[in-house]
Parts: sequence; C-alpha cells; structure tokens
Amino acid sequence: MNTLAAAAQQTTPAPNVSFEFFPPKTDKMEAKLWESVARLSPMAPKFVSVTYGAGGSTRDRTQKTVAKIAQDTPLAPAAHLTCVGATKEDVLKVAEDFWSAGVRHLVALRGDPPSGMGEKFEQHPGGYKDSVELIAGIRDHYVGPNVRFEISVSCYPEQHPDSLGWDEDIAFLKAKQDAGADRAITQFFFEPDVYLSFLERARAGGVTMPIVPGIMLQPNFNGLARMAKVVEASVPDWLFKLYEGTDDDPETRELITANVAVELCQKLSEQGVNDFHFYTLNRANLALSTCRMLGLKPKAAVG
Repeated sequence: MNTLAAAAQQTTPAPNVSFEFFPPKTDKMEAKLWESVARLSPMAPKFVSVTYGAGGSTRDRTQKTVAKIAQDTPLAPAAHLTCVGATKEDVLKVAEDFWSAGVRHLVALRGDPPSGMGEKFEQHPGGYKDSVELIAGIRDHYVGPNVRFEISVSCYPEQHPDSLGWDEDIAFLKAKQDAGADRAITQFFFEPDVYLSFLERARAGGVTMPIVPGIMLQPNFNGLARMAKVVEASVPDWLFKLYEGTDDDPETRELITANVAVELCQKLSEQGVNDFHFYTLNRANLALSTCRMLGLKPKAAVG
C-alpha cells in the first residue's frame, strides 16, 4: 500500500506535532515565515520553536518573532535560549523578556560558536558553561508555581560531534533532566532503528522524560547532505538514490521529502511513538502535506 493510501485508511490516532521555524533575515523571508505560521496553525501543534543562528547571531530577530507569535497567534511558542556570547545575567534577562512577552516555553541549548558548529565552544566570562548549567540557572531564577518555564533540550541519537562516548552522552542527557528539563528533542535522522536504539540507551541510563524524534523537511538534498555532515547524522544509501537526478526538479524533491518523512513517522508510530517535531525550514507546503499524510486535519482557520 502506498503512503497516501495508508494515510487515508489510518485507524490509529493522529500524532501530536510541533514545528521549528527560523527567524527571517529579509522582508521576503519574513513574509514567508508568517505565511508558514498562518498555514500551519490549523494543524494545532503542541508548540512551535524559533531558532537562533550560530553564536546567537539572530537573537534579536528570534525574540521579536517569538513575541509576535505569542501575542498575535493562537500558537504556543518555544524560544531557543543559548549560553553563547553572554553572561549569566544577560541570558536570564533574555528569559525574563520572553516571560514578559507571554512565552512560557524555552529550548535550552549550549549553542554553536559564532564561527558555526564544528568549532570549539568557548565559555563566555561570567556565562554558563553548558546547557545543564543553563537549565539549572533558569530553574533557580524562576521559582514558584506561577513562574515555571517549560524547558525542552536537544539530544543526538547518533552521538554529538563532540561526544566522548555513549555513556557520557546519556549521562549528560540525564543531567539535563535532573537540572529541570521537561523533554528532549532529537537531531534529525532517517532510520527508525537509530531513534529506537537511542531511546533504549536513554531509558537504561535513567532518562525518563519524553524524547521526541526530530524530523527534517529539507528537499534540497545537497543542503541536507551538508547539514548531516556537520552534525554527523548518517545518510543511508537508499536516500541518495531517491534524490538522484532531481537537482532540477524541485516538485519531485518535495514529494520525496514528504513521503520519506511520513514513512519514518509511521514506522516509529508502530513502535508507540506519537509525538514528532518537524524542522520545517519555514516551508509551509511541505510541512502541511506531511501532516495531512499522517492523518492530521486542520482544526480551525487562522483569523
């Protein structure tokens, strides 16, 4: 049975989804972002996250974008917050600004250095050394039942590029949980066993918080391969073959991307996974078609 037919006959509950956007750098990109927000809002995502650039390079745009989502849309935004290039006081001030804007969810990350991922991270004088310290700092700063951020964190199902081994990786993820993280979201991957094996390791290591698979929606295969190389995510041979010869055929690439994402989600769903985080790259059509093939229906029109 093909993917579309399977979706049409789906009897299991539709999944819970969340979306990741990146802040716009130009007026044209800003228009595309808000079009994506409007088109995906009826999918009723659990939350939508907005990224930083390397070294916090888009921090101001991220803050403005997240505040606008919180104030002008029905969506629940999650703001990326990193340790890069700022003192502890400065980072907590950003968190305070998010709270004042109505944001109640943070994605707490160490962050990439200004030169980009792959370069050595340097702790800012007076800053947090890693995401565990950042999470603990947020929890210490915000105390009381009415001032608690929801905190998501990242994890790498194929190990972080700076990994010292699985034992250290899982221990660090548990340290994030113990510091106050509520959920982890994985780096993208393409084979269900990558996630399932990682989940088994994490549970054996005492990680009990939800671990949400991150699903990449990047139809530019050359760009996808570059990203995968940087984060050391494996790209299977069958995926290379699917995209072969499609450099000048963007419509086919989008169709391939949606079907690959849907098939991955369906295989994970068969193993009891029902939450998925989509890296949308602000591509509304692709994210929307993926959600529809997974059985999600629009719940409300955007006003």
